[in-house]
Amino acid sequence: MALTETDRPALQKPSPRRPVGGRRRFSGRTALVLLAFMAPAIVFVGLFTYYPLLSGIQMAFRNYNLNDLSDTSWVGLDNFRALLHDEMFRGTVKNSVIWVVGSLVPQFLIGFTMALWLRRKFRFRGAYQALVFFPWAVSGFLIGILFRWMFNGEFGVVNDLLMKTHLIDTPVPWLADARYAMVAVIIANVWYGVTFFAIMILAALQSVPEELYEAAAIDGAGKVRTLFSITIPSIRTTLALTVLLRVIWIFNSPELIFGMTGGGPANETHIVTSYMIQVTQEGDYGRASAMGVMVVFVLMLFAVFYLLAIRPRKGLA
Repeated sequence: MALTETDRPALQKPSPRRPVGGRRRFSGRTALVLLAFMAPAIVFVGLFTYYPLLSGIQMAFRNYNLNDLSDTSWVGLDNFRALLHDEMFRGTVKNSVIWVVGSLVPQFLIGFTMALWLRRKFRFRGAYQALVFFPWAVSGFLIGILFRWMFNGEFGVVNDLLMKTHLIDTPVPWLADARYAMVAVIIANVWYGVTFFAIMILAALQSVPEELYEAAAIDGAGKVRTLFSITIPSIRTTLALTVLLRVIWIFNSPELIFGMTGGGPANETHIVTSYMIQVTQEGDYGRASAMGVMVVFVLMLFAVFYLLAIRPRKGLA
């Protein structure tokens, strides 16, 4: 017996009822499944991030020295007071400011210029972008070793080029002279960090509508006016966040200094974080942890005040 069209729907299984709006109800079983998938990440982050962080904070308030573990008593703020009276530590604070400012400003200006240039359409643009972005994929310590050979006072390529162009008469001991060592490591860091700004700013520039530039050209706006009236306001948030991130990374990046100078000569290129590693190697975990806590606190304050300063005010264009 053949089924009619009216009989077929009765034989079909009824579809399960769904809540209004098509959303499924969040059950306890779903929560357990999600928790099971997240558990490995939670355990990993807890063991390798938060546990070392909390351990380092509590060690900053203890007399924790690997050379003498017989007394790991609570000393309160003694480690912090010792740092404030440490002439070496005060010198690293000054070096850190020079290191951050001297690296950040050229990185930003050169990276911004390169991003504007790479935004234009020209032949082999993809190849140029690959060459520009390549340094960011290399280890900072490896970059330090590379530039240590380049700035070698006897057979480095930098002295060779300067002497061939008659800019200097005798080789300059870049990494052995306290007057030039910080300049050399900053030059290396500028070369290394330009890529970050170029990548981030170029990505932001791709989101600026071309119609704005076309309208500016019709109105007769020049390149400088277009830059400050359209380009920079359109990517202001990206610029602010990249500067903030780069300040934090430069302050916390001692690997290039270790690769080039190891903090020398005579500790003249040590920054706070590289000095902290040296103190850790000496076994004084209490004082090193105190330095780490101070670095985190200072960077958090800087981030808060920086974000407040760049926050747009109401009533301003």
